[in-house]
Amino acid sequence: MPGYRQAIDRLGVAKALEDFDPHVAGTLPLGLEIPGSDIDILCHAPDAGAFTRRVWSIFGQEPAFSIRQWTREERPVIASFEAHGWAFELFGHPKPVALQRGWRHFEVERRLLGLGGPSFRDAVMRYRRRGAKTELAFADSLRLEGDPYVALLDLHSWNDGQLCHLLARSGFVPLSSSAHPG
Repeated sequence: MPGYRQAIDRLGVAKALEDFDPHVAGTLPLGLEIPGSDIDILCHAPDAGAFTRRVWSIFGQEPAFSIRQWTREERPVIASFEAHGWAFELFGHPKPVALQRGWRHFEVERRLLGLGGPSFRDAVMRYRRRGAKTELAFADSLRLEGDPYVALLDLHSWNDGQLCHLLARSGFVPLSSSAHPG
C-alpha cells in the first residue's frame, strides 16, 4: 500500500480539486494515525452543487463512494471513498479553508505537537490507540474541560507562550519553555 501522500498524488486530488483550494489535514500529516485512519482533504466550496458535481464526476467510480450534505450549520458536502489502499474523506465547505473548524483544529494540534515534544505526542497517541478521536485525545491529554471540539477551537487564538503554559500545567515540559514568559 502506498503512503498517504503517494495515494493523494496517484489519485490526482490536487489537480482535480484545484478550483476548491484543497488542503490535507487530520491525523496523517500530524503523524497520529492509527489503523483505519483516513485521508482528510478540506476544500473551499461556496457552491455546494459545483463541488458535488466535480467530486462525483471524478471520484464517483471509486470503491465505497458516497456523498452527502449536512443539514446543519453551513451544510458542508462530504464525500467518502477508497483508493490506492486508503479511505478518503473530502469536505467541501462554504467557508475558506483557513476559517473552517477542521483546519483550525489541525493548526492548533500541529502547534501543540511542536511545542509539547515527544512526551506530549506519546500521551496523545495513548488516547488514540484506545480509540479516541483526535480532538478528544488532545483535550484529554491537556485535561481540558467541556466539549473537546470547542476547547480546541478556543486554543487556536492562543499564542505559543500561552500554549506552553497550558502544556506545562498539564504536566508536559514544552520544548519552547524558554520562549514564553512565566
